[in-house]
Amino acid sequence: MIIVPLAEAKNNLSKLVDDAAAGKIITIAKHGRPLARLVPVERPRGQRIGAMKGKLVLADDFDAALPDDLLDAFEGHHA
Repeated sequence: MIIVPLAEAKNNLSKLVDDAAAGKIITIAKHGRPLARLVPVERPRGQRIGAMKGKLVLADDFDAALPDDLLDAFEGHHA
């Protein structure tokens, strides 16, 4: 953990943010008392694209034309 006086943090904020992004934890102190902490942002750990590969099945006629009565209903035509 790095402790940085507030005045120094004001002058070097960009570098301190880069250091935090690189994984360092920076504590900002005023008159020797810790006031704030810069920490790296946790990266999201969501599933990757393709994680469902092989788990979904589409019917062979998935993109076939709709029956006329259903198509009319979607288009607002009432029989």
